[in-house]
Amino acid sequence: MSFENLSERERKILKVLIDHYVLTAEPVASRAIAKKYGLKLSPATVRNTIKDLEEIGLVSQPHTSAGRVPTTEGYRIYVNYLLQPDEPSEPDQQMISDFLSGALSGIDQILEQTSRVLGSVSSQLGITIAPQFESGIITRLELIPVAERRVLVVLAMKSGLAKTVLLEVETELKDIGLRETASILNERLCGLSIGELKRTIKRRLAEPTRGNPQLIKMFIESSDELLSFSGERDIHFGGTSYLMNQPEFNDPGKMRELLNLLDRRETVGRLMSEASGVEGIRVVIGVDSEEKSDEIGRTAELSILSSTYTAGKFKGVLGIMGPTRMPYSRLIGIVDFTAKRLSQILSE
Repeated sequence: MSFENLSERERKILKVLIDHYVLTAEPVASRAIAKKYGLKLSPATVRNTIKDLEEIGLVSQPHTSAGRVPTTEGYRIYVNYLLQPDEPSEPDQQMISDFLSGALSGIDQILEQTSRVLGSVSSQLGITIAPQFESGIITRLELIPVAERRVLVVLAMKSGLAKTVLLEVETELKDIGLRETASILNERLCGLSIGELKRTIKRRLAEPTRGNPQLIKMFIESSDELLSFSGERDIHFGGTSYLMNQPEFNDPGKMRELLNLLDRRETVGRLMSEASGVEGIRVVIGVDSEEKSDEIGRTAELSILSSTYTAGKFKGVLGIMGPTRMPYSRLIGIVDFTAKRLSQILSE
């Protein structure tokens, strides 16, 4: 059903019905619409219009005696044509800015903090995905002792971002050995892209002329972790408890499907990452295909709001996932504001 074929009355009643359902999570009766929203229409007119919307597949009746609820197609028309995104409130903007400004300097910590504030502000599941750094150039490498046999490896990139990994070593750490090891690592690895290092690190660090041989060997053996900028550990979730508390997941079967999905972070990552080539906000409502249906679960009834953010010349993705019954007008503004604020912070 195309939006152009809907009458003005059908458009108004569809919007009001979905607005009311988002607020209450209860099927909407025609009497509630006629009384509360000042449409100047009789309950009979509202009832007949809702029946017309049901016949064309935009609303449905879950039980014989119940009111109506939006279908996936109804939500799509609502999001694409009927709602107006809201600017985030001042308190929401302040909370997001404070969370992001107070995050630690490492990219992983910043993205973890971003997913948490998205979850908290939206009461949905906040998600952030790290940018793909294969073409990123290493500019500096530091080895920082944090315990007797632990060293923090810091990889700084040309974009201004840094990645940190904590390694446990088998040898006692000494300042001179650390400095010499860091020196030879910088000498042989800086100026190369992540992709080049992955392919050639063993050859480039063969037969070191100075430094701690055991530490260099540990560095080579840990290179998969050090140079990994994609995968499950670079997908951050925040606010899982908010999502589970939504009324939609009171049903044990739907809760089980949700938990199964959250266990498959890379599946969520694939669904989110489809936004990486789209400018602005991307909204996916419900299950768009049989393939996604198998991935998400046929009764999951989930929607995803996502946007890209920038880190230098790289792009990552952030957003929220929740039930199709979500306050889209408010949440679209929150996702958009967070993406812009995170891009600003990472550029600084």
